[in-house]
Amino acid sequence: MSAPFAHATGPQRLLAVRRPLVRPTSDPRRLVRAMRSRLTRRVAAFGAVLLLLCLVQVWLRLQVVDIGYQLSAARKMEQRLDHERRQLRAELATLQDAAALGDAARSKLGLVEPQKGQVVDLR
Repeated sequence: MSAPFAHATGPQRLLAVRRPLVRPTSDPRRLVRAMRSRLTRRVAAFGAVLLLLCLVQVWLRLQVVDIGYQLSAARKMEQRLDHERRQLRAELATLQDAAALGDAARSKLGLVEPQKGQVVDLR
């Protein structure tokens, strides 16, 4: 004879109960305290995780602001260096000009054009 609820195609399944479904014989306040303590631990763990996530978000925002400041400083330095490069190119072009070199030699160094016979060809 088979069990009244067993299926003919498969094995019989049993329901496993972890805890008895009867009222505890000990102090009922003990059960309430245990449930409260479990709830308190879960809420505390959830709060700790939430706090950690908030701290990570604040840290990331601070990193974004810091990188923004660094980027701004780098852009200012790039503009300053570009301006200096343009000035140096203009100065180089001036120094390579033969007429400007002659004027500078006469005015700053007090040089004069050589007289005949002062130039010696060494070839």
